[in-house]
Amino acid sequence: MNEPQPVIDVKGVSKWFGSVVAVNDVSLQVYPGITGLLGPNGAGKSTILHMITGKAACSAGEVTILGQTSRGNPELYRNIGVMSEHEAVYSFQTGRQFIEFTAVMQGLNPIAGPVDRAIGLVGMADAQNRKLGTYSRGMRQRMRLAAALVHDPQVLVLDEPLNGTDPRQRLDFHDTMTRLADEGRTILISSHILEEVESLAATILLMVSGKLAAAGDFRAIRAKLDEQAYKVRVVTGSPRKMAAALAGNDDVDSVSIDADGELTVLSRNVGELQRSIPRLAQEQGIRLMRVEPMDDSLESIFNYVVDR
Repeated sequence: MNEPQPVIDVKGVSKWFGSVVAVNDVSLQVYPGITGLLGPNGAGKSTILHMITGKAACSAGEVTILGQTSRGNPELYRNIGVMSEHEAVYSFQTGRQFIEFTAVMQGLNPIAGPVDRAIGLVGMADAQNRKLGTYSRGMRQRMRLAAALVHDPQVLVLDEPLNGTDPRQRLDFHDTMTRLADEGRTILISSHILEEVESLAATILLMVSGKLAAAGDFRAIRAKLDEQAYKVRVVTGSPRKMAAALAGNDDVDSVSIDADGELTVLSRNVGELQRSIPRLAQEQGIRLMRVEPMDDSLESIFNYVVDR
């Protein structure tokens, strides 16, 4: 039986700017479905996405999409939908005008049907005639996603698409991506937050310092990562009392109190810990002000993967 061919094939790619190496000899493959590209800010995610989509030339190596070179290939771009990390919208346009402009740039004719479909996919029909300048950040993100979808591409490359979205919008995004993947599309989503793509992507690519640190099935890699203890910051009105309560918790490896009275909790089961902290605070009559992971940037995860 023939092996499936990758839709996106990155072979020995490097990118440097003068003496700065942004991406160093990266090879990776992306197949139909949803793949997450994870890494802390500055890991080289955006740079490699620019090379994948043909926005930037490779200093070394090559990239193909659907078997074709991605750089300088306008016909191929008709099959790729791109959503960059940085916003590029005109505040005076309505949402619909923005999508119509994108449809024209993609050579669609007529445009009404594709525009209606794209706006409907992201749930923005009710706000389509409002100016983009009146949108929230999350609404602009959804309309930018519609622009990436208007020409019905087979490949989607989305750079930090969940920035500025609220929990409801993230659920809607999840549903949209799952539906598109079920239709056979190839979707590559970058993020610096593990939890954003955990429930979406069965396959992940982990980048750090311009290199590919790990790649493969999400559950297998996550199982390895779960062996690593994570830090959680806890701020309460009674730090010593809370520290004593946490010290007896099976999910806690250690608790320390800094000079400001904030607790740093080391745990190998952060999910369970975050559920148990409110319960402990209630049982002890402690005012709980803040609970937040200290590893959102994935720095500790990447150090863990690379060191091994």
